[in-house]
Amino acid sequence: MLPQEIIRRKRDGETLRREEIEFFVAGMTDGRITEGQVAAFAMAVLWRGMDLEERVALTEAMRDSGEVLRWDLGGPVADKHSTGGVGDCVSLVLGPLVAACGVFVPMISGRGLGHTGGTLDKLEAIPGYRTDPEEALFRRVVAEAGVAIIGQTAELAPADRRMYAVRDVTATVESIDLITASILSKKLAAGLECLVMDVKTGNGAFMVELEASRKLAESIVQVANGAGVRTSALVTDMNQPLASSAGNAVEVMECVRLLRGEPGSDRLRAVTLELAAELLDLAGIDNPRPRLEDALASGAAAERFGRMTAALGGPADFVERAEG
Repeated sequence: MLPQEIIRRKRDGETLRREEIEFFVAGMTDGRITEGQVAAFAMAVLWRGMDLEERVALTEAMRDSGEVLRWDLGGPVADKHSTGGVGDCVSLVLGPLVAACGVFVPMISGRGLGHTGGTLDKLEAIPGYRTDPEEALFRRVVAEAGVAIIGQTAELAPADRRMYAVRDVTATVESIDLITASILSKKLAAGLECLVMDVKTGNGAFMVELEASRKLAESIVQVANGAGVRTSALVTDMNQPLASSAGNAVEVMECVRLLRGEPGSDRLRAVTLELAAELLDLAGIDNPRPRLEDALASGAAAERFGRMTAALGGPADFVERAEG
């Protein structure tokens, strides 16, 4: 096979075979395919699009370009992903909250994109918190605390890093097909059984238009389920900040207050509980809403956040002593 022939076929609107997509992704990963060819492929996909089988094949090939984590834990393995927005700190509450209900959450998160905040940037406001632990520590924290929120490692989905670096400078970032593969290749490499997507829409979101947000949500759900991961998506409003504050350190503090049961943003609480209930339902946990409310009220969710923070290098008493 020749990379230029694969590019030509997609440029002309033809449907690529799985083996062609796998060949191209393997070439991206090992360097046989040039940056110019990656750029041409991305532009062809942007203009011509991909059908469901192509998107599943691209996602799985990018997932398999590096290590795929396998888990042997005493419960379902699940995660949540957001497309990003202003004051969106849901992950910091949802991860420990869901973990307190018996689900293991190995959360691979990202940094800010454009004007939207990144979960890793927020966590690094906690003194000493490590977003890049070695795999053994990551696994231990997931097993013991039930949740660990870290950044993408060099071993997970390396083809995505190559593709994204090119998309970022070739005006192809907005391709829904490529966004789908980029998000899911990393999530699926984390060894998930189920996933809930929070697709933001509005002027504070990465995707501003509602129709585009709906198309992305549908694409992600179709592809993830096609790849064997139980997935659903909620499209949520981002025409105003989700939290009552915006900024890494102050958003962390708002999440800690919510975990401690103190008054805070009703919108943040409502969206977090809705997404968490959806994820517990996907994971097969009965009566999700009462379980979640109890985990907040009892302090169980706050305790999980504290254990995760301490295990990843933060202060052992961060939850108890943190002040907003």
